[in-house]
Amino acid sequence: MSDSHTMLCDAADRLFADLAADQKLEFAPLWRQLDEAGFPSLLVSEAGGGFGGDWPDAVAVLRLAGYHALPAPLAEAMIAAHLLHGAGVPPADGMTGLAASCEGRLDGSHFTGRLTSVAWGRIAETIVAVLDGRVLRVRREAAREIQLSHNPTGEPRDTLYFDHAAVISGETTADPFVLGALARTAMIAGALDAALARSVAYANERVQFGKPIGRFQAVQQNLAVFAEEAAAVNCAAQAAARAVDRGDAGFEIAAAKLRANMAAGVGHATAHQIHGAIGFTFEYGLHRWTGRLVSWASEFGSERTWAERLGGHVAARGPDELWNDIASRSDADFAGMSGSLL
Repeated sequence: MSDSHTMLCDAADRLFADLAADQKLEFAPLWRQLDEAGFPSLLVSEAGGGFGGDWPDAVAVLRLAGYHALPAPLAEAMIAAHLLHGAGVPPADGMTGLAASCEGRLDGSHFTGRLTSVAWGRIAETIVAVLDGRVLRVRREAAREIQLSHNPTGEPRDTLYFDHAAVISGETTADPFVLGALARTAMIAGALDAALARSVAYANERVQFGKPIGRFQAVQQNLAVFAEEAAAVNCAAQAAARAVDRGDAGFEIAAAKLRANMAAGVGHATAHQIHGAIGFTFEYGLHRWTGRLVSWASEFGSERTWAERLGGHVAARGPDELWNDIASRSDADFAGMSGSLL
């Protein structure tokens, strides 16, 4: 992590809390404050005009975005800026979005195809995608059609269609789907922590049969399991972030996103069990975190997606190598085992 990690997290915590607290704040002024604070360029070097942070910095900031249920595509903007910078493609003015997947063909400097699951794609001025090892930067206004959609929380997840649209491109070895999985893991970790804190507070306030429900053993057991799940995801996200900076992090990211998806289901169910009927009301606001847990678990790879990738890799390596691989990859000086997971 960078030398200014603590200062970065303190600034993010304050800003995200203020932005998320103002439920009437429109998207444009909200995004302007994020952009002016420099968070979208966190992973861009100082020489490139960015913050010069690393992936542990990014995971810590995105965890806070999840903790405060920040209603903005900060993770996508961070990854998009990172991809452009790494490929030597100049950044674009305005909000830059990220396509979770890209299908089509590149004819010279023109793209024909579709970009799917673009967060706030209808608003983003520029979209970044990766096709056949090349980063593409295309203007949203060049789309011939935008198919509007939303995730379960109601946040825009759009599909954009292009016909021979002009693009600027550069070579890359990065995979936005994998980086997006790491970002979602960090955000799920934050949302789990927030939902857990609200559940503990409610259990200590809600009185039933003459005492707070938090004093009942069954409730305590559920909260203990919830806390274990949240802690596991936080550890997995941090380990994966460190692995990215070391090199090949496919194994760690696959394991982290799989673990996060599993924990999201437990956290969602437990939070609503603890809260009972009030937890389902829109006014109470628990849905700000539990709805995002459901949404983020389904984005950038489901449990099945990552279980199959991870299982296939382990099976190919053979049972005798599993423990050696796990132990060796936990060493910060380990350069990566032979063969890539992703």
